[in-house]
Amino acid sequence: MVKAVAVITVSDTCFKNNSHDTSGPCLAQLANEVFPEANLHTIIIPDEKEIIERELKYFSDSNIDLILTTGGTGLSSRDVTPEATKAVIYRDIPAISVALTLESLKKTPMAMLSRSVAGIRDKTLIINFPGSKKAVIECFEVIRPVLSHAISLIKNEHVEVKSTHDSMQSGHICPHHSSVDVSKVAFRPRESPFPMVEMSEAWKIIDSVMAQWTERLEIVSIEDGLGRVVAQPLHAKEPMPPFPASVKDGYACISLDGAGVRKVRSALTAGDAPTEPLLPGECARINTGAALPAGADCVVQVEDTKLVSASDDGETEFEVEIMVAPKPEQDVRPVGYDIPMGAVLTNRGDVLDAALIGLLAGAGYQNVTVKAHPKVALLSTGNELQEPSEGKLRPAHIRDSNRTMLRMLLREHGYESIDCGIARDSPTHLASALATAMQRADVIVCTGGVSMGERDLLKPVLLKDFNATLHFGRVRMKPGKPSTFATCLFEGKTKYIFALPGNPVSAYVCCLLFVVRALRVSCGRVAEWPRVSVRLEEAVTLDPRPEYARAALQTRCRDRGDLPTAALLGNQCSSRLLSACGAGALLELPAGGAGRILPPGAVVSALLTGRLDLTVIHSES
Repeated sequence: MVKAVAVITVSDTCFKNNSHDTSGPCLAQLANEVFPEANLHTIIIPDEKEIIERELKYFSDSNIDLILTTGGTGLSSRDVTPEATKAVIYRDIPAISVALTLESLKKTPMAMLSRSVAGIRDKTLIINFPGSKKAVIECFEVIRPVLSHAISLIKNEHVEVKSTHDSMQSGHICPHHSSVDVSKVAFRPRESPFPMVEMSEAWKIIDSVMAQWTERLEIVSIEDGLGRVVAQPLHAKEPMPPFPASVKDGYACISLDGAGVRKVRSALTAGDAPTEPLLPGECARINTGAALPAGADCVVQVEDTKLVSASDDGETEFEVEIMVAPKPEQDVRPVGYDIPMGAVLTNRGDVLDAALIGLLAGAGYQNVTVKAHPKVALLSTGNELQEPSEGKLRPAHIRDSNRTMLRMLLREHGYESIDCGIARDSPTHLASALATAMQRADVIVCTGGVSMGERDLLKPVLLKDFNATLHFGRVRMKPGKPSTFATCLFEGKTKYIFALPGNPVSAYVCCLLFVVRALRVSCGRVAEWPRVSVRLEEAVTLDPRPEYARAALQTRCRDRGDLPTAALLGNQCSSRLLSACGAGALLELPAGGAGRILPPGAVVSALLTGRLDLTVIHSES
C-alpha cells in the first residue's frame, strides 16, 4: 500500500513565482488519482544540484514511497535534475526512462534531448519527468500501469506483488476475472430481461441515487471556479468603494457653496490619494472613480461648469464657474455604496459565474471553497474500435470518437474526466477494464456493449462480477433505449456506472440527459435543463418512443411575440453524429404511432443543453 507520495518541481522560474508552476500541480493530481489514500507532499525548488539532492534524500529518508520530479531534465547548464538523482539512488531502472522517451518520441523528436532518470533509494521509487504539463500527462500514462506493482516489489509486499504479477501475466492490468459464460451463444436471451422505464422515472432514480453522493470540499483559485458550487458563505472584508468616489468627470465641490465661481485647487484622477481638504470657495477637478478630497460632499459634472480663467498654455485651470447649485452627495458613491462591509457575497449553493468571480476578485478573494466534483472515467468497449491517433485504419475497424466527444461534452458543462481507453468484448478484459476505471474514478461512463448482441456483455459483467445493482437497464426513449444506470461497492466505496449505447448520437444525447444531470445533482446544482416552447420549422414524423431530436433554434426579427423556431439538424439516425453538430437544444418530441406527423409550426418543448447561437430570420414585409 502506498502511504506517501512527494512531487518536486525543479525550476528557477517557478521557485521565484509559484504561480508559474503548471506541471507540478498536474503531476500531483495524476498521482492522487492513482493513490487517493496516500499523503501527498509538494515542493518547488530551484535548479541547484545540492538542493535537489538534499530534498530527494530528505523525502526518501522520511519513508516516502514515491518521489516524482518535474523539470530540469533538458540540456541547459542549469538542468541538473538527472545528475542529482543519479547521486542519491542506489539502483537505477533504465527501462522506465526508455519507456518515457519512446512515448515522447511519438509526439516530438525533441524528446531525444530529455535526460530523465528513474531509480530506487532504500524503499523509495524516484522518477524524473520533463518540465511541461503536456509532457507530464503523456509520460505519466506510460508508467501508470506499473507504479503500484513497482512500489510493492520495492517494499516486498508479497501478497500484492503475486496478485499483480499473476494479473499482468494474463494480460490484465487490474487483477479482476469474470465469471460470465459466453460459450453458449445460442441460448442467450432473445428479449431483454430488464423492464423499460419512462424518462421521468429514470430521472427520478438518478436524482435519488446521486443525492447520496458523499459531499467533499476542495479549495480552488477563483479563476478555476467557473461553474463550481460554493460550499460556504463569503463576506465582504472591506467596503466597496472604500472611499467616497466620483460617479462622473467634473469637479469635487462643497454643496453649501452653491453656484458661482470656484478656485480650482488641484486635479484628481483615479488612484490619486487626496491630500489637503477643500476650503470654502475651492473645488478640485476629478475623474470618474477618483476619491473625493476631504471636505467635498458632491461632484458637479463638466457639462454644468464654465471656464473662467486658465494659464496661457491651457494646461492649468485657475477658476471655473459652477452653473447649477449642487446638492449634497450629488454624483458621489459613498463608502460601501456597492458593497457594505460584511455583506454576503456568496451563499452556500451559489454557482460561480463570471460576474460573481469578478465580485470576489474585487473583494480580495483569491481562492474559494467549492463542492468537489466526482471523478469521472470514460471507457469505450468494442472489438471494432481503434484509437483515433492510429495512422492506418485496420480492416473492419472504426476510430473511437465517443471518448473524445464525451470528454469535450463534459468539459463544456464544467466537468473533467479520465480516459480509460478501449475495452475488448471479452468478459475478463471488460471486468479488468471496469475494475481499473473504478480504482481511478467515482463515476464510470461506458459506451457500447449494452444492447442484445452476443458480445454486449456490460450488464452481465456488472451483475455477476461486481454484484452491481442495476437501477434501470432500458429506457423508453429514442435514441438510447438500452441505457443503463448501476451502482456497486468496489474496495469499500460506492461506484456509479452509466452504460450508454455505442452509437455516437445515442452516447451524446444520453450523456446530456443522464450523466451531466447526475453530476449536477452530486454537487448540489439544479438538475433540470431549462425548457422553452418552440415551433417546428418542418413537419416531423413521430416515433413510437419519445424522441430527443437535435435541433438549432432560430428567431424572427419582426415577430417578437412569437416563439423561436426549431430546425432539426439532418438525419436523426443514432449513428450520424453530424445531427448533433451545432445543436443547442434537444426537442422533446412526444411518442407517436401509425405514421403520426407533427405539422410545421407545431409547438413542442425544447431542452436548452448547449450554447445558444440563435439564427435571426428576417420576415418579409
